[in-house]
Amino acid sequence: MIDPKKIEEIAKQISQSMPQGVKNIAETVENKTKQVLQNKLSQMDFVSREEFDIQTQVLIRTREKLTALEEKVTQLEALLSENK
Repeated sequence: MIDPKKIEEIAKQISQSMPQGVKNIAETVENKTKQVLQNKLSQMDFVSREEFDIQTQVLIRTREKLTALEEKVTQLEALLSENK
């Protein structure tokens, strides 16, 4: 496997050897691409990683509470059936 640092170094050397006009076009294309991607992504219904992690923790706690409540219901049902 090629070292990522080596690839970055090669890309940097290629970039430095390019004529200024090509660099300007590349920068313009990169900036326009970023703008389009940001606009399209902002139109989509995504959540941040932080929000996703928070909701994951909420779900875990909710499942734990549900499991505990199911156990209590089972115990109460067993108690009721014994008292009949």
